Amino acid sequence: MSNRQIDVQIMGQSYILGCPEGGEERLMGAVRKVDEAMCKIRDAGKIKARDRIAVMAALNLAFEQADAPPAADKNSASAQTAADVPADAQARLVQLLHRLDRVIEQDGQLL
Repeated sequence: MSNRQIDVQIMGQSYILGCPEGGEERLMGAVRKVDEAMCKIRDAGKIKARDRIAVMAALNLAFEQADAPPAADKNSASAQTAADVPADAQARLVQLLHRLDRVIEQDGQLL
């Protein structure tokens, strides 16, 4: 199976991504999810740095996926927003973000 490259935009920045043949729809769906999550965090105005926005969006998406019932029907499952996340989970996410901040400050880079 061959890969093709697709040019996408996430939060106004272009990325060229490899995509397996037949996976374009799934990839574009993932791009839309990430873009929406990052723009929502950016638009809230509390976080300005792109790398921090990306980390928070990734954590939110991973948290939502971890809580999703297995093989959930897309039409019947309601979309979870940050407001739907329990307070203890939000506190854990904030603690994790602070830990990431300390590591990034020490290292100077995310990856």
